Amino acid sequence: MNNVYPIEKLEEKIGYVFKDKQLLLTALTHSSFKNEMTEDGSEDYERLEFLGDAVLELVSSDFIYRNNPGMREGEMTSLRASLVCEPTLAGCAGEIGLSDHIILGHGEDMHGSRNRASIVSDVFEAVIGAIYLDSGMSEARSFIERFVLTDAERRVMFHDSKTKLQNLIQSRTGKLEYRLIDERGPEHAKVFTCAVYIDGSEVSRADGSSKKAAEQKAAYDALGRLK
Repeated sequence: MNNVYPIEKLEEKIGYVFKDKQLLLTALTHSSFKNEMTEDGSEDYERLEFLGDAVLELVSSDFIYRNNPGMREGEMTSLRASLVCEPTLAGCAGEIGLSDHIILGHGEDMHGSRNRASIVSDVFEAVIGAIYLDSGMSEARSFIERFVLTDAERRVMFHDSKTKLQNLIQSRTGKLEYRLIDERGPEHAKVFTCAVYIDGSEVSRADGSSKKAAEQKAAYDALGRLK
């Protein structure tokens, strides 16, 4: 399986070389592939995702606690939720092109699952779990700090972009509106284009794999323009 699914490019992207290559292969393997290739003996990523999720929560909690000495418990919980939520992790995974390396069954791949945020974010957590098992907490922490916690303020801004834009426009007594501009592609892999309108004028537009994702990206772009 290692020859069929070369992982060196991904190791190069993340700056970590696995001692046990099978751990990374397992972290990248979706259950649909395992179900199609039962004779292969492959495991899927779900157990590693469980472990990686716990490691991510601990490292991000420690990071938030140490870097925000005056922050209350409720605020820390909210900040952590923004950093480890599905859209944020899918965005982190996108920065290293993780979706290109996911090992999917043929049917699942044909239905566009490679770019589905829920799957990509789960695989990202599984990779964290794999690094933890391969080398321990220090290397897992380094990965998380580099690919999740670096530029945390921007990631939180993206996660909360619609709320932040709503509050900004309300403070200026303006009218905020989202419009669906375009919807294209096959049913299983649609691309949506949404635009932000303020007081009837378009401010930004963006594409996404769902209407919600497109609106979030457009809101983030609008915040950048308005600020």
